[in-house]
Amino acid sequence: MGTEARDQAVRERRAALPDNIADRVAEHARARPGEVALIEHNTGEGVTWRALDRAATALGAKLLASGFEKGDVLATSLPLLKEHVFLQLAAYRVGVVLAPLDLRLRAGELRACLEQLRPKGFFYAGAPALLPVMREVVGKVEGVRHFVQFQKEPAGVLPGAVWVREFTRDLGRRYLAALLSGAVRRARRRLSRRDGCLVIFTTGSTGSPKAALLCHEGILAQNVALSVGFALRPDDRLLVNLPPSHVGCATELLGTALYQGITSVLLHVFDAERSLEAIARHRVTVLGQIPAMFNLEWSLRRYREYDLSSVRLAIYGGQSVPRAFLDRLRQMAPEIGTGLGLTETSGFCTYTPPGAGAEDLAEAIGFDMPHCPLSVRAPMRPDGTAGPEVPKGELGEICFSGPQLFLGYLGNPAATAAAVSRDGILYTGDLGRYDGRGLHLAGRSGLTIKPKGFQVFPGDVETWVLERLDGVAAAAACVAAEHAVFGEAIVLFVECAPGRELGARQVMEACQGLASYSRPGHVEVVPAGSLPLNRVAKTDYLALRQRAREIVDRLRAEGGWDARG
Repeated sequence: MGTEARDQAVRERRAALPDNIADRVAEHARARPGEVALIEHNTGEGVTWRALDRAATALGAKLLASGFEKGDVLATSLPLLKEHVFLQLAAYRVGVVLAPLDLRLRAGELRACLEQLRPKGFFYAGAPALLPVMREVVGKVEGVRHFVQFQKEPAGVLPGAVWVREFTRDLGRRYLAALLSGAVRRARRRLSRRDGCLVIFTTGSTGSPKAALLCHEGILAQNVALSVGFALRPDDRLLVNLPPSHVGCATELLGTALYQGITSVLLHVFDAERSLEAIARHRVTVLGQIPAMFNLEWSLRRYREYDLSSVRLAIYGGQSVPRAFLDRLRQMAPEIGTGLGLTETSGFCTYTPPGAGAEDLAEAIGFDMPHCPLSVRAPMRPDGTAGPEVPKGELGEICFSGPQLFLGYLGNPAATAAAVSRDGILYTGDLGRYDGRGLHLAGRSGLTIKPKGFQVFPGDVETWVLERLDGVAAAAACVAAEHAVFGEAIVLFVECAPGRELGARQVMEACQGLASYSRPGHVEVVPAGSLPLNRVAKTDYLALRQRAREIVDRLRAEGGWDARG
């Protein structure tokens, strides 16, 4: 499909879109009620479109009966259970804003997210590994009226919480009552396409997480573009093994499957071996993952024993990759693709064309769509309006506009104003150029690190370490270094305070309170006064990046660094 035909297909599909994501599920339920919408690989259970639609209505009725109203937030800390999909669609249908949170957050990080969201309910997993964190939060966050614990048995439910089966005990009655009273239909009629429906945190690191509020129109517009851009087919089966808190799951993979009406194969939590099992058992045709996930799968000793012949398309996103990665990906699937995906654009916003080869993907990461146009600009002006576009092919700030854009950072107007100009232009924080071959990224305008596809702000890690090593460490700085498995990993430099002693193990122990992806892959302790400074007496991150490359080269020569971790 040429660019003109592709753009026309996108326009036609967008014109036919409903105002609410859950309406698409209702359409599929009417058109083909008995076909399978979800397959939960961990349990082997399947869910038809009719059952999925009914579950969304029943849970929506339960949320309304529990006091949830339009605009209320429902936070979750759950794996990708089929029940989480039910809950997501229920929230969409009645106007509740869903906020899935990363399962790896520490207690302090989780509490900070909840205090920022101010949810009416918090539904969480009661897995033994998570309970120490949940004990610090459940019943202790002001304003949360409903704490619901997901687990198979009632024993061990935390004080102040309700067992999930107790909460859902009257679902059948609520479903029938909703049909008779029309409560869910009335709630749905009060919603518009620009109403907020989903919150995704742009970073899980401590100190400055930003809660991006997405709307129905933005997500559905992205679903249309992804479906057309990567030429998804009605008979595809899509593997969904990213967490619900990741935009790659909530809007890109799962969201697009719900829009397109194709079967989603769900994995509760990513596991390389189980992902390959799911592909082989359920004949998955399309998978989308971050590079680290592909690398972990390829590193398995039994990788070649799995029948992956059903895979026709493999899409990666989240970060740049070396040419060797693309060659390996092409061995896994006859078609490969990538693009730029951002939480603030509700997911993918550029797309490599179908049939693109490894050489094409190594050079550029695709083209924009008509409803989310890309522009390369000078920095935002002091008055908050967008800077002028730079000449085609020249380096500048990568920007987007249109209905795919998020509504803003929840409760953070200053951060919203710094990201979106007064005239509606989103500044992504990426530098690059755009020409006839597509978008070429040159790097971040800031210093954000992307280990395993997650964003980590160096300042958050540095502040965390210095607070916990107060008086022992004088300064800290972390930079990104290439990692063969995770794409990027963190090298943390810590400067000793004068007259004090400090070891790398002590620093690593101080980092244990951070989310796992925010912890350094290597710590380098340097003597007092030796952390390099630039001409304005600030930490010289460019010099540290070069030093980190040298350290990584040494570690690799010793057989370290690129271990799976």
